[in-house]
Amino acid sequence: SSLSHFQQTLKISSKSVNTERFESESRGLNHMEGGWPKDVDPNDMEQTIRFRKKVEKDESYMNSILQLGSVMDHYIRQNNAINIYQDYFTEDQDIDEGQEAPSAKTINVFRDPNEVKRTVTCLSWHPDGGRKLAAAYCCLEFQKSSKDLSPDSYIWDIENPNQPELALKPASPLVCLDYNPKDPHTLVGGSYNGQIVYWDTRRGSQPVELSSVEHSHRDPVYKIIWLQSKTGTDAFSASTDGQVLWWDVRKLNEPTERLVLDPGREGNLDRALGAISLEFEATMPTKFMVGTEQGLVVSCNRKAKTPAEKIVCTYDGHHGPIYALHRNPFFPKNFLTVGDWTARIWSEDIRDSSIMWTRYQMSYLTDACWSPVRPSVFFTTKMDGVLDVWDVLFKQNNPTLSLKVCDEALYSLRVQDNGRFVACGSQIGAATLLEICSGLSTLQKNEKSLLAAVRHNDNKQSREDDTGRDADGDESPEQLIARAEEDFYSVVEAERKRREERHRVSTNHSKP
Repeated sequence: SSLSHFQQTLKISSKSVNTERFESESRGLNHMEGGWPKDVDPNDMEQTIRFRKKVEKDESYMNSILQLGSVMDHYIRQNNAINIYQDYFTEDQDIDEGQEAPSAKTINVFRDPNEVKRTVTCLSWHPDGGRKLAAAYCCLEFQKSSKDLSPDSYIWDIENPNQPELALKPASPLVCLDYNPKDPHTLVGGSYNGQIVYWDTRRGSQPVELSSVEHSHRDPVYKIIWLQSKTGTDAFSASTDGQVLWWDVRKLNEPTERLVLDPGREGNLDRALGAISLEFEATMPTKFMVGTEQGLVVSCNRKAKTPAEKIVCTYDGHHGPIYALHRNPFFPKNFLTVGDWTARIWSEDIRDSSIMWTRYQMSYLTDACWSPVRPSVFFTTKMDGVLDVWDVLFKQNNPTLSLKVCDEALYSLRVQDNGRFVACGSQIGAATLLEICSGLSTLQKNEKSLLAAVRHNDNKQSREDDTGRDADGDESPEQLIARAEEDFYSVVEAERKRREERHRVSTNHSKP
């Protein structure tokens, strides 16, 4: 009967959780040296030397040392004989570093220190080794903003989540910010009221330069990026007011250059497309790309002879604002976009369609970026608090790793240059620092050549599809609606089956 009792116990699974953070603080301790006789002053070297010589000649001291010496020798030999850190049976596991299961672990969580929490709208890593993380905090919901909300943003030391290293104090909350890759002491930020702000951290929390309101953007600045220049003081910004503005941070009274994102190429601000994301690649100094509210990517050439020629072409593939736009650091002609419920990979040479895309997700995507060390890996964040890691060489329909970072929506994402650490910003002001496993943060054998072959095949397939579409004629609106319905219901059906399976498993586990 006792055996059957044990066999009927509940099945329990082990899960790890993030508990409340332990807050520590540094304190001094006054240590007084003790153990000396009252007639010996421990600060007097002559007295202490004389006392030691006296004790060392004592016979009981000699016997104690000999006795303790043999015991200590035994344990030292034992430690040398047994390696407590040794991994046994590794030859039977047949798992090496490259084949480990994809994983990530939370290192730290940096929380908005204010009572009323704001969204982490942008993150930027310190360029000198990534020991610090700058985070912009802002409430983007206009009707929810109040006087109680702090305008401050913060720079965190990644080893100290208890309090920020420095507060950045703009006149209006920052929507975006960016560390200068050439000077680790300087940052530039874009404000909710459209102003551009410049800091030198050696000079404290207050801005060094601030653009004038009349020459700034008319809407929030959603993206600002440093440009490659001889002075290291040039940046450009994008806003939903339909403008891209260039700046020299040494003199922010007015922009050095301006581009209106008018698709008619007439510079009409009333027809301009609102800019949400921005991309600049140092190896292509004259080119830049803009992601818009309308779901279009606008490719531009800064050095074109006339303003009309600056807008080169557009890429159309999303049903909503393009929240992320990022060129692949290994193959710059390929770029990643995120909008609506999908992430898409494009080739610069193919304008009609993306060459690769994820299936429609159950939750809206908010940000994305490529891995700086693995050309086939990219990261996405979603409104359900999940961070997805994709490896297009491994599988394209599903992420290689999905991690529930928090219960609230994730809004921002930035990967450190070593590819090992990822920071995600949430709706309630928490910036979570995660460490990615070595398999997803170390360049794999032949990865570049394999991805190049995949790109070539996808480009070829995409061109063939475009040719076939032109030959057969465009799909009718009825066909498009039918296809959209079919895709939608297939996603819903797959999700229903997944939930039923999860419910069935949990029910079986709870049965006695």
